[in-house]
Amino acid sequence: MAPRAFLKKCKACAKRQAQKRGYNGLVALIENDTTRSFLGPILDFLDDDSVTEILINSPDEIYIERKGKLIRAETAFADEDALFAAARNVAQFVGRRIDELNPVMDARLPDGSRIHIVVPPCAKDGVYMAIRKFGDVPLEVKDLVKVGAMSVDMARFLHVCVQLKKNLIVSGSTSSGKTTLLNAISSFIPSDQRIVVIEDASELQLQQEHVLRMESVHSDKLTVDIRDLVKSSLRLRPDRIVIGEVRGPEALDLLQAMTTGHSGSMSTLHANNPRQAISRIETLIMMNRLEMPLIAIRSQIANAIQIIVQASRLRDGSRRLTHVSELVGLDESGNYDIRDLFVLEILEQKEGAKARVKHRPTGELPSFLEEARRSGFKLDQKIFTP
Repeated sequence: MAPRAFLKKCKACAKRQAQKRGYNGLVALIENDTTRSFLGPILDFLDDDSVTEILINSPDEIYIERKGKLIRAETAFADEDALFAAARNVAQFVGRRIDELNPVMDARLPDGSRIHIVVPPCAKDGVYMAIRKFGDVPLEVKDLVKVGAMSVDMARFLHVCVQLKKNLIVSGSTSSGKTTLLNAISSFIPSDQRIVVIEDASELQLQQEHVLRMESVHSDKLTVDIRDLVKSSLRLRPDRIVIGEVRGPEALDLLQAMTTGHSGSMSTLHANNPRQAISRIETLIMMNRLEMPLIAIRSQIANAIQIIVQASRLRDGSRRLTHVSELVGLDESGNYDIRDLFVLEILEQKEGAKARVKHRPTGELPSFLEEARRSGFKLDQKIFTP
């Protein structure tokens, strides 16, 4: 394709994306003509809404994710220099540096997509790049029910949990759909409440009117981390705090906020099951090097968190809720009393075929069932009956 025709195509793609996202001017995934030309080999994937991730391992080794499955793309950069030039140009566009002294870069693109770049000496084989894209219109709970990610009864129960201001953690492994799920569940927050959203890279798209969005800063001249923002948010009079992901000592500040007038807050966490999620929070709190007995830490966690929602990606590539569990408290031995209320049962899972699954209740009842009824919510006990 001739350079002039290529740039014309770039502008047309950028304009379409800008119109779809409601931005002014030519703001798309990458709005600058020069930057888009550097990313020429993956340009079609950037503008393809069916592609959710683009993973570049080397100039001629590029993978894309469609419908939860990784596919090797039949495209390539000219050479290592061309790939590094693309990485450097993207970094320049977002106001960051990527070189030997700054070999790792995590940034957010104008459309909300997340990009992560690693170069030598940290990347041993050249330049690594990962771009995670997010849909123009965030998925709603009804969409997740429609595709079988959760059941209607799960959705009804989570709606009551949010309305009753139960503190909630969305747990899951990498690329399990935690952010999408948290975004959907947050839609249950009443529109008249003041919400502070804190993230490393802005991904959540809350639809309420009264939302304050805060983002951490990591640059050559300034560092403001999640913990700083959590402390700051407490002075902004939030009704609820939503943290994109808890991954460090800020877990302690979030728990303290949850138990001091900011109930109904929520966050995501990397873990493979609800019990591991609670154990991980415990570990993150210990990163503060507090001189506090373990039982005191566990007691604070048990008082702060009520609901754990587990998200997982199955072998067929589908993303589903596998558990909705309640942290009831501590037992007599000081261990966490976690009760699964809903679980995912895998009926059949064959290689290369779509898994047959079923969401089912376990028979356990939530401890706040009577509270829900007194508050006027029609939470039928039958939805918890196997």
